Amino acid sequence: MRLLIQRVRHASVTIGGELHARIGAGLLVLVGIGCDDADEDLEYLAGKLVRLRIFDDEQGVMNRDVLQAEGDILVVSQFTLLASTRKGNRPSYIRAAPEAVSRPLYERFASRVGELAGRPVATGVFGADMQVELLNDGPVTIWIDSKNRE
Repeated sequence: MRLLIQRVRHASVTIGGELHARIGAGLLVLVGIGCDDADEDLEYLAGKLVRLRIFDDEQGVMNRDVLQAEGDILVVSQFTLLASTRKGNRPSYIRAAPEAVSRPLYERFASRVGELAGRPVATGVFGADMQVELLNDGPVTIWIDSKNRE
C-alpha cells in the first residue's frame, strides 16, 4: 500500500462538475493499493499518517502531527500510485489490486484514519473520475510505502 501525503492549505474533490469534498488546512492523502496488500499494511500506514510530524510548531520546526495542528484529512484512492514504468513508455498497472480487493481496503483505511484522528475524514469516490484541487503548503510531499519500512 502506498500513500502520497501532501500538506495543504486547502484541497477539494469535484466529480462531474459537482463539489464532493473540501478540506481546509491539513493533509491530502492519495492511496494506492497493491495486489498483496492487507489489513497489516492498512494499520501501519493509518497510524503512520496521523502521527507524521510535518506541521510547524511555535518555533517553525516541523514537529506537530495533523491532530496537534487540528488539520483536516482528505483521503482519495489513486491506483496509478502502483504504476510500473520499467518497460517502455506506457505505465503498467498490473501491481494495482483489483476493485474487489482495493475498494474494501480503501474504505477501511479511510475509516481507520478517522478512528485514529477522532473525527470524520473527507474522501473521494472510489473509481470515479475526480478532479482534485490543492494548494500544497511548503511544499511538503511525503511518499510512504508499507512494503518499504525504513
